[in-house]
Amino acid sequence: MITVHHLESSRSQRVLWLLEELALPYQLVRYARDPKTLLAPPSLRAIHPLGKSPVLVDDGHTLAESGAILEYLVERYDTGHALSPTPLPVDSPERLQYRYWMHYAEGSAMPPLLLTLVLARIRDARMPFFARPVARSIIGKAMAGFVGPQVKLHLDWMESSLARSGGWFGGERFTAADIQMSFPVEAAAARHGLAAHPQLAGFLQRIHARPAYQRALAQGGRFALAGG
Repeated sequence: MITVHHLESSRSQRVLWLLEELALPYQLVRYARDPKTLLAPPSLRAIHPLGKSPVLVDDGHTLAESGAILEYLVERYDTGHALSPTPLPVDSPERLQYRYWMHYAEGSAMPPLLLTLVLARIRDARMPFFARPVARSIIGKAMAGFVGPQVKLHLDWMESSLARSGGWFGGERFTAADIQMSFPVEAAAARHGLAAHPQLAGFLQRIHARPAYQRALAQGGRFALAGG
């Protein structure tokens, strides 16, 4: 039996979604965030030394990192390639595109979105009144001069890519690459809005309508990215 150690409002929601798409049975162990720090509880360290989620246990193997978990599940259980390109040839355009988005999600898309969250928390943190204007000035310059333009660059790239591919990241049909990319798109919608990016907004509407996505939400519980 597959076991998922799941933290609310986290990347592990993608793992639940993939399992639901593949109709695989699994056991769910749920963890709540600390209400003050919003971090994972220390009990997760008993499962993996980093104390982060998701962690998947299957057939004696303990796996961390959502992208690695998705690739493992697809390679082991998606024998009909319903959610992935056929394995050969390895340099086919479809497979290269699929692999790119599987790694782009965390390697390139999430860092500027994470910086947005960190800077917002620093800006809103309690501090001496005389330090607040200085801190907010520094944060405002960082957002305007670097983080904001980087976020726009990546959102524009994702937008144009969806327009070219017909609405899905991994090719002409829905794949695990779309599940992997869902987290940065959800985060961007929560923290920046997608009014200027209709392709991304449409992507969210399509994935939210999928029955497996809805079942994963029912299983995983709270999933709100505005705060983390």
